[in-house]
Amino acid sequence: MEDFRRTYLRLCKESGLEPQESVLNQLHDVRAAGDSTRLDLATQSLSVDTCAVLGRVLSNDVLFTEVVLSDCMLSEEGVKLLLHGLCSNTTVKVLDLKGNNMRAVCSEALGKLLRQNKSIRRLTLEWNALGMWGEAFSIFCEGLGSNEALKQLDLRNNQINHQGAGELAMALKRNTTLQELDLRWNNIGLLGGRALLESLQQNRMLLQLEMAGNNVPSDTLKAVEQSIDHNSDRKSTLKESRSKTQVLSKEIQSLREEKGKQFLNMMETIDKQREDLGRSSRMSAVRVGQLQEALNERKSAVNSLKAKLQMTEAALALSEQKSHDLGELLSRVKLEKSELKERQSREMNKEQEEAVIREGKLIRELHISTEKTLHLKSKVDELERRCKAQQDHIFDLKQELTNSTAELKLRLAQAEERLEAEKKRSKQTLDDAENLRQKEVDQLNRHREESERSLQDRVQKLEGIRIQLEEELSRVRALSVTERAQAEEELVKVRNQVRLEEQQRVSHLEEKLRLLTQSRDESQIHCTQQKRTVSELQAKNNHLALEMEGLKRRIEELQQELGGKEQEKVAEVNKVRVELQEQIGHLQAERATQGGLKEKIAALEREMKVQTSNHREALLDKESEIASLLEKLRLKDGEIMRTREDEAQRASFLQKAILTYVQGSPLGSYSPNK
Repeated sequence: MEDFRRTYLRLCKESGLEPQESVLNQLHDVRAAGDSTRLDLATQSLSVDTCAVLGRVLSNDVLFTEVVLSDCMLSEEGVKLLLHGLCSNTTVKVLDLKGNNMRAVCSEALGKLLRQNKSIRRLTLEWNALGMWGEAFSIFCEGLGSNEALKQLDLRNNQINHQGAGELAMALKRNTTLQELDLRWNNIGLLGGRALLESLQQNRMLLQLEMAGNNVPSDTLKAVEQSIDHNSDRKSTLKESRSKTQVLSKEIQSLREEKGKQFLNMMETIDKQREDLGRSSRMSAVRVGQLQEALNERKSAVNSLKAKLQMTEAALALSEQKSHDLGELLSRVKLEKSELKERQSREMNKEQEEAVIREGKLIRELHISTEKTLHLKSKVDELERRCKAQQDHIFDLKQELTNSTAELKLRLAQAEERLEAEKKRSKQTLDDAENLRQKEVDQLNRHREESERSLQDRVQKLEGIRIQLEEELSRVRALSVTERAQAEEELVKVRNQVRLEEQQRVSHLEEKLRLLTQSRDESQIHCTQQKRTVSELQAKNNHLALEMEGLKRRIEELQQELGGKEQEKVAEVNKVRVELQEQIGHLQAERATQGGLKEKIAALEREMKVQTSNHREALLDKESEIASLLEKLRLKDGEIMRTREDEAQRASFLQKAILTYVQGSPLGSYSPNK
């Protein structure tokens, strides 16, 4: 309000005018009353300059929604300036120009206002003279026809004739917003009433039309009332249909929103389920890949272990074969040694027998020595030759023994080298195949135990043979001593030779004993080495057996873990399948609910279409009925006009006949002249 006052004062100052005191007082009263949306300047005499300033202020005002300028006796120029300012106003809803004696210029300004202004809803023009100038009023009607905001128009006491009513009828045909029109106390007449009635056939928005005091026949007024009632009925039906359509549209919108929400929720749940499924599938795939990798690793480890087992089995078979070959070689060497010992024992026996024979011969020769000295000499020669032969034979035997011992040593060295090589090979093979030897080791242990037993038996046999040989040697020594004593007693001459022979024999036998002891010691050393190797192999075999047992337990644990993981995998796969089936069931149920909602929406849309079609048919039927009633009214009006014309003609004919009769009668001379 204060802004309006300041703007008014500023514009008055700019125009060089003195602000009108009545306007300022009214503005002060409005501000004091607190009604800041109603500008009431009724019964205030406003000058043209004041109207110009007010028009400029109202052109940009956003405060007042109602302007009252009734009974201000405004001049045409002042009204024009005010209305020009209101053309650009967007807040004024009600304009009251009652009792200002507005005429042609004002009508044109009002027409311009109605064409340009889009905010005025009610316009009061009572007690003016707008209908006196036809052209200006036609401009006003054109503006009314093009207006799309005005709903109430008051044109009471504006001297509107039937031509102005025709212009109003043309404007009403084009207007689509006006609902109330007051034309009371004008000069519309019969023709104007008919024109307005015809306009109501096209205008369906006018709900109230007041035409009292216009010399309009009652039947026309009734027809106008019927058309207005029809418009009101149509308006009510339209309101009902709009309300129903709004309700239906709201319901449909709510259903669509619910459907959209459900669809979005369903899509969100589906997306979540898809994400969960994808995550679970990725996790399961990763886990399956890890399990597969672990399985592949375990399979590769198992395959490598199998390969190592096969290699160790092959190596064990080779080592067994080599040990068997070595055992055979040892047995052959032992057999050769036993054969050599038997040969030596046989030779010793033969030599002893020969010595016994020679001793007997010598005893017999000693008995006849005196007699057969020559023969003894010859025998001595023979004995010398035999001794030489025996020496040669003994030398050959020594050479054979040395060769055999050398060969045995070479064979032992070769066997030791082979054993060392085989030990190295066995160590390599055992290092390469430390995990899988239990069965073969048991067999090897059994075989070695048997070989040890056989070796112990053989050693015991050799010790028995050595004892026998020592006993035989002791016997031989005793026999040799007795023979020496007998030879010394009986053969003094041959003692030296016999001693030499016996010394040679003893040295030979000692050499043989030394060689036998050496061979025995070497065999014992070899047996101890064999025992050590056997103990080492047993320890290695025990270690390998322990490692094999640990590997077997590890393999069993890995197999159990694999079985547990496979069971977990199967359980997880079954769980995922069950979850997928449940989700599929939920989705199918949601699809079914969506189908039911779609069917309901389709049914509602079909019902809405049926109702709209029924409503349209009802409207068409009512319009056709109205058209038929209007046609009947026109026909009745024509008949009434014809009857009136006929009655007027009859009355004129009757009047003429009466006049002619009166003039022709003797009373005609007494009738006064016109």
